[in-house]
Amino acid sequence: MTDAAKPLPAILYVDDEPTALKYFQRALASQATVLTAESVEEGKRVLDRHADTIAVLVSDQRMPGAYGNELLFYAWDRYPHIVRILTTAYSEIVHTVEAVNQGQIYRYIQKPWDITALRMEMKQAVELARLRREHAQLLREKLLIRQKQAVANRIGTLYALCAGVTGNAGTVPIDAYLSAALCAGLTPPEPDWLLMDYSDLIGSEAFRSAAFGRTVREQLDALAGGGAVPGDVFGLLAEAFDDGFDRTAEGGTIVHTSRLTEFLETPTASGVSDLHAFWLAVLLWLGRNGQTLQLSGGPDGVHARLVPAGTTPTPVQLAGWIEQF
Repeated sequence: MTDAAKPLPAILYVDDEPTALKYFQRALASQATVLTAESVEEGKRVLDRHADTIAVLVSDQRMPGAYGNELLFYAWDRYPHIVRILTTAYSEIVHTVEAVNQGQIYRYIQKPWDITALRMEMKQAVELARLRREHAQLLREKLLIRQKQAVANRIGTLYALCAGVTGNAGTVPIDAYLSAALCAGLTPPEPDWLLMDYSDLIGSEAFRSAAFGRTVREQLDALAGGGAVPGDVFGLLAEAFDDGFDRTAEGGTIVHTSRLTEFLETPTASGVSDLHAFWLAVLLWLGRNGQTLQLSGGPDGVHARLVPAGTTPTPVQLAGWIEQF
């Protein structure tokens, strides 16, 4: 797209003086789409409607009902990508300095304006807004990549944990575990790890996984020594999940689906509950006995029924699971 074909950036100017609004529009018409509002409250409404397209917000300071820095704070709190500029007379400099110190504005422009300087200021502000958007997009892309890496690493840890607890045959239930997580609608883990050094992250994840593995082993030993048989599994789940499990003719429905995704989606610093460890222990216990759960999603939760266990997943199949998250 050529520069001539690109849409003009949008600038919102808020001022209670109609003459100032017309003057600003006329001065910037060639380089921006100028939206206007005549009060702080009207400015908020325009912001809320057009925040995705507005690059720069310029507000007069002294207006009836509220000062302009209130509007700039509103934009700073809700739409941080918008570059905020206060325009003010010299007599209002105290309020301007306060707004600058609070981080509400990029800069201020003193009235009366010099048209050439005003156009240059708006050009620089629009460019800054563009850079902010690009930076935010890069951060979003980095976040998505890191989230997928976090889930992939945790799936690999689960595979190793299952094999370590019950031998290679213990990796069979990972299909059921991951199927349940997909049916439950996994939310990628919260990005607390973006704020951590890499070594701290790896250490925290290792301790979290080790603690989870110990609890799973304890739960599995209790199941193995309890005298139950695979056909008792839905009674065991109903007892553990309490009101979060409904018995059905074919098996049961897990109503509180967040209980099926905890290890994969909770933040690094959060421990994993005994109930979630019990869920994985049940799948491992069934696998030891040649059975597993077939899971399917529904509006009322995740449906489960008892079926014969399949084969140990291959590396390609495990990679296929990871790609689905």
